[in-house]
Formats: sequence, structure tokens, C-alpha cells
Amino acid sequence: MVEAWAEKRVVISPDPSTLAEAVAARFLSRVAKRVDEGKLAHVALTGGSMGSAVLAAAARSPRIEKIDWSGVHFWWSDERWVPQGHDDRNEKQSRAALLDALDIPAGNLHVAPASDDGLDLDAAADVHAEQLARFAGSEGPWPSFDVCFLGVGPDGHIASLFPDRPEILVTDRSVLGVRDSPKPPPERLTMTRPVINSSKRVWMVIAGADKASALGLALAGASYASVPAAGAKGRKRTVFFVDQAAAANVPPELIDREY
Repeated sequence: MVEAWAEKRVVISPDPSTLAEAVAARFLSRVAKRVDEGKLAHVALTGGSMGSAVLAAAARSPRIEKIDWSGVHFWWSDERWVPQGHDDRNEKQSRAALLDALDIPAGNLHVAPASDDGLDLDAAADVHAEQLARFAGSEGPWPSFDVCFLGVGPDGHIASLFPDRPEILVTDRSVLGVRDSPKPPPERLTMTRPVINSSKRVWMVIAGADKASALGLALAGASYASVPAAGAKGRKRTVFFVDQAAAANVPPELIDREY
């Protein structure tokens, strides 16, 4: 069983605040290294409290002034199908936490369509897929994200890929419309599993005792159809950054104390 888990790392912080600071520092280091090499950095952001907390921690760092953000492109692994400017939009939360503080070209923020943009949900998915295809790489008609941030729900969902639903099984599309989501709002846009798994690094950031069961199942090799987090895997790294409360069910041999 340990061999099956070998590519997954678990890094534990004592509490959510320390967790956010630690992940933010790693994120800034990774982005800085990439752009200093003269390469574009593509980053997929996520919503939720920890997603925003990591970005807010990054915003507090003086290092953001030393990074050439013109070489960084931001995307979102999923978005809520609500109007522009709505508080539920992941984009708005990310802007408030970090993006509005950056000196970054507007064209580097690849925002998914909103419900008041004059498109239906499926057409919006197609439009967003076309945005991704503009940066097609060797892995498919989408960029290979240098870092793909993901939250994990208590049910094990990632992005808007929920357990035991058809979206988690789709492999021939890059973006899907989600209807009747088990978590409000009921309609969403989500990247599919092939897009997520073409990322160089998948970083799942998890805090809270209510996530311990989902984390344990993801590490134990559960079916990704029933526990989507179990199927998220970066090509170079797959790291679960967690707080102590979420780590209750993590076997000691999976904890990376040096990464």
C-alpha cells in the first residue's frame, strides 16, 4: 500500500494561519523561479476559505514587489455561475485577497464567463475552453499549470467535480457546465480531471477536522469517482498541505517532514 502512495506528499502545519503562510511562501518562490528563468507561469486558483487565505498571506509578503507578474497567468479550476461582481465568484474573492494588489496585465487573468454575460452555461464552458486552448501545451489543448491549487471538501470533491457524478469521468472536454450541484450555487463551470492532472504540481490545501476523513480516503487510494481528491495528481508533485486537525487520519509514514 505504501508504494501506491509514494508519489503523494503530506506536509503538516499546526494551524490554518501557519498553513496559509507556509503555502504562500512556497507559491511565491515557485512563481519567482519560473519567471526569473524567462518562462511563463500558469497558475490555477481555487475558491474557499483556505484558497483565499493563501492568497492573502502572499499579499502580505514584500516578495510580491520583486516578481515580474507580467509573466504569470492566473486561471480558476472552477467558477460559480453567478453574475459578474457577485460575492460568490471565486474570481472576486481572489482579486480581493491578492490579485488587485499586483501589477499584472488584465489579459493575464483568465476569467470564466459569468451568468450575466449573455451565454448559457454550455456556451460559457466552450468559451472558457477556447481560452485554455490559446495556451495549449504538450499535454492537451490547455496550459500545463505550474501550480494547480485545489481545495478539498468534506465529501472529497475538488474544483466542481463532485463524488459519484458524471463530470468526474469526462476526459474529452476541458471545461464543463455543472448543473444541480450538491453544493450551492447549483450551476457552475469546472475544469475536468485531465486538465487538472496535466499540471506540473497539484497542491491541495486542507484545514479542519471535518476534512480528515476525505484526506484519509484520498491517501488510501479510494476510487476517484467516489472521492475525486484521490484522483488529483500532478506530473511532478502531488502535495497535500494540511493543518493538524485535518491530519488526524494520515499514516505517519506518509508525512513529509522535510519538503
